[in-house]
Order: sequence, then C-alpha cells, then structure tokens
Amino acid sequence: MHPTRPEAVDSAVEFIAGMWRHGIACLLEPTRLDEVRRRLPQAPIATLDDDSQVELMVVFGGDGTILWGAERALPQGVPLLGVNLGHVGFLAELEAYEVGELIDKVARRDYQIERRLTLSVEVRDATEHLVWSSFAVNEVSTEKASRQKMVDLLVSIDRRPLSRWACDGVLVASASGSTAYAFSTGGPVIWPDTQAFEVVPIAAHALFSQACVVAPSSQVDLRMVGDMSLSAVVWCDGRRNAYVGAGYRVSVRRNPNDLQIARLSEQPFATRLVKKFGLDIEGWRAPAYRVHEEEDSC
Repeated sequence: MHPTRPEAVDSAVEFIAGMWRHGIACLLEPTRLDEVRRRLPQAPIATLDDDSQVELMVVFGGDGTILWGAERALPQGVPLLGVNLGHVGFLAELEAYEVGELIDKVARRDYQIERRLTLSVEVRDATEHLVWSSFAVNEVSTEKASRQKMVDLLVSIDRRPLSRWACDGVLVASASGSTAYAFSTGGPVIWPDTQAFEVVPIAAHALFSQACVVAPSSQVDLRMVGDMSLSAVVWCDGRRNAYVGAGYRVSVRRNPNDLQIARLSEQPFATRLVKKFGLDIEGWRAPAYRVHEEEDSC
C-alpha cells in the first residue's frame, strides 16, 4: 500500500477485515503492518516476503505504488489488482470507495486475468561486459545525467542503425506505459493488449525524431556515442537505475514474463481512456451550435 497516505490504511483495513470474514488469510508488506495490526488485533495478518505464496496481490495507491507491487508480482507470476488512491491510476482496476465490491469478488474468485507485455533491459560497457540488468512494466528511459548538454545516442532496431539523436533522452515504453511518461513526451497511445512497444525520443535535435512502434520480437539498442565526457542514467519505471558512460550499450527487448492484471469486469480501453483523461466526447463545437440555433429562433 502507499507508504504515507492514511486512506491507504483505511482501505486495506476494510479489505482485510472483509477477507477475514470469508475465512481468507492476508499477508501485508512490513511498512505499515503495525498500523493495520493495531486496528485489527484479532485478524491473523502475516508479513509478506519474497518466499510468500500468494494467490492475488492487491495494491492500494496510485500507479507508482502499483509499479512497486509489480516488482514483487512479476517475478512470482502473481496477478496484481490495483485500488486507485492517486490521480490517474491507469493500472488500477477500481477506486477506493469500491472496496466492498472488491471483497465480494475476490472472495468468490470472480475476476479475469489480463496479460501485459513487459520489458527487459541490459546495460553493457564498451567491452560488451554486462554491468546491469532489470525489467520494466511501463518504460525504460535513458536520459542525460547533466542539464548542461544533450546526450548523444545511436538508436538501432534489430541491430540495424535507425538514427543518431542528440537529445534529452530516449524512452522505450510498453503498451501499458504508452499512457504514462511516453504520452507526456508525444508518443502514441497503444491499446494495452497490443503486442508491441514504442521508442520515443525526448527533445531530439534531429530531422527525424518521430516515435516508432516496433514488433514484440524486436530489440532496441541505444549506444552512447559522441562526447566521451558525457554520461547518462537508465531508469526502469522511475524506480531502478544505473549510470552509463561512453561506448555503453542499453538493450531493451520483450521480457519473457508478462505482468498479470486482475480485472473484476470487462471495461473497453476506450472507456477507460475517456474516464481517466476526462476526454470530451461531445466536441467543443456542440454548445456553440445550440447557442446559435437559439439565437436564430428569436
């Protein structure tokens, strides 16, 4: 759950109490375990650790907290269900006021599993020695480490050079991440069940600097070239990072492990997109036409 928000504890307490009434045991991450135990002294609440065997992971928070939950859920192949306490919550399934519905459906195992493509990243030095690896649910970003100068990256797709970008950075984003960092840098929105990912330059000083959508089997390589004094930092979901220098290569490909998202009901992505972004489906001209028609009738 979110590490600081009181409403996260409130929602977790309501959910755990409901699971207890159905005879279902809950495990809790240690950060706020004592708070929950004080409020539910009779409930058998154990600590969640790396060896815990769980059927479903429920996360109370925004997308950042859900991405934290994915760090545990993805390697173990456990479905993840998010309860939104944040602003947008694209990865979340429902809002905090819907915990009652959540309790009933989880107790009946009344949910479906949606699989999402995730990314795997490797960083190799100039001698091709592997120095760091990780995974990403949303995106892998390779960004300049200094504000003074742009980073110089040679971008290759499937080991074929595509373009050399002097830029603030380059994102390689999954379909899930297309509505996050990639969206804010001008990348396209990709439906989450699409088997593809995208490459998005950040403020590139180049004639060709368009976002590219690539096949799920593709490999994207970013090599540090140009000024040998420059460095960059690689971030995975804004949570895990490594620094890279001259000649380093960042390779991104599909992760063999998909993220499993638990869904309580079928909701088309277009509906979710309109709801989360508050999109205007009537159009800005409709009110003007109504006013014009009223004036004509006078």
